[in-house]
Amino acid sequence: MSEKTDLNAISHDLHAVRQEKLAQLRAAGEDPYRAEWSQTHVAAECPALLPEGVEEGPEVSVAGRIVALRVMGKASFVKILDRSGVQQCYFTRDALLERYDTHFKKLVDLGDFVGVRGRLFRTKTGEVTVRATEYKLVSKALRPLPEKWAGLADPEQVYRQRYLDLVVNEESRQRLVTRSRVIESIRKFFWSRQFVEVETPALHAVAGGAAARPFVTHFNALDCDFYLRIALELHLKRCLVGGMDRVFEIGRVFRNEGLSRRHNPEFTMLEAYQAYSDYRGMMELVRSMIQTICREVLGTTTVNRADGGTIELGGEWREAKYKDLILERTGDPQWFSRSKEEKIAACRTLGLEEPRADWEDYEVTNEVFGKLIEPTLIQPTFVTHIPKELCPLAKVTVGDDSTIDVFELCINGQEIAPAYSEQNDPGVQRQMLQLQAGAETQKIDEDFLLALEHGMPPAGGLGVGIDRLVILLTGAANIRDTILFPTLRPEAGA
Repeated sequence: MSEKTDLNAISHDLHAVRQEKLAQLRAAGEDPYRAEWSQTHVAAECPALLPEGVEEGPEVSVAGRIVALRVMGKASFVKILDRSGVQQCYFTRDALLERYDTHFKKLVDLGDFVGVRGRLFRTKTGEVTVRATEYKLVSKALRPLPEKWAGLADPEQVYRQRYLDLVVNEESRQRLVTRSRVIESIRKFFWSRQFVEVETPALHAVAGGAAARPFVTHFNALDCDFYLRIALELHLKRCLVGGMDRVFEIGRVFRNEGLSRRHNPEFTMLEAYQAYSDYRGMMELVRSMIQTICREVLGTTTVNRADGGTIELGGEWREAKYKDLILERTGDPQWFSRSKEEKIAACRTLGLEEPRADWEDYEVTNEVFGKLIEPTLIQPTFVTHIPKELCPLAKVTVGDDSTIDVFELCINGQEIAPAYSEQNDPGVQRQMLQLQAGAETQKIDEDFLLALEHGMPPAGGLGVGIDRLVILLTGAANIRDTILFPTLRPEAGA
């Protein structure tokens, strides 16, 4: 019998035992699933109520899930987890009388939710503790928690049963709380700069704003297909047309593509657009935003890497042109005048897998950037003036019609945020969309082009992947670690 089978059998046996306890509770007339409990304090507030040198504090009423249970003859220590942390409680036969033996010791289990009332005191080891004079079982857990030291050994189970991960893994719980605080800080930052937060549709008639494969759904009432949005961009630009000069949105987008350590098909994007600005204005915006988040949420602009190194997000950030990085890495000053075949041969020399013959010239060059350059950009770097074929929605660079006024902000070896000087010429915009080639092709949104013909002010636009930003700020190893409930293959039989 395998270890997993053994654990399943043990879990099944414990489930049966707890079902029997549930039956006993109900037979005694007790509701094991109460509607409420009057909670006056959470764990984090209790130490302030009992200053050093004071033996006994006020009465409190706390509640939470039992995560540690040390049962002894006449007295027991119970630790309960609430939203702020862990609170120790002290249960005694003297205070609880016969209920201590007949109820607490026989019917209460690890994982149950309890409410506890009593006065605060400090143990011999200095821990602030609630001396229980009353308690109630408020929700009976019928299945056991993962064993404390082994935890959730199966990485798949961590994501599939995130609720258990949150109970037993403090690091995971704090990372996801940090994510929430990051989003709160982003909102405050944009509000302070007079941006308006808007909500745009998640169902699109045309999947535009990015080169990505959409999820398709059928709208029964209209008898036609719609797409889950792959970007927020085109509707936010319609807001600029309508006179909303500064807009932002934090929303889910969906791309029917691969799963990896850096990709989840459902992810969260921040997009912001500011009229009368450009890609350089977006540099200041995103740098200030990230530095503000660091100060407010982390208390430092220095973040740690998994390999023991650090990333400094304070101060000014490096700028480097895309073409200069390519020339430096390939060691070929004539790279951009070479034929596609010569570039493919050079890729072999550089140790890359040979690009496909059907790739466009710019795709071969971008393979060099993606595989050999981007992973080396650990400290914050604005990679500017990328090939125009990579994005049809930005302004072409004056004096170099092969590039666009765009930057990709790369930190810790991956792109965190692209930003553009937005294309607002409807004729040029149509032409650039029509000239897209290869895998970068996206459908033309005629209603968006119609909106541009009514006039859109010059603007800078910014996109930030929230999940990747949280990876950076928390040192997470996997995008799934930053998403509360990541996408998973359904279990067999589910």
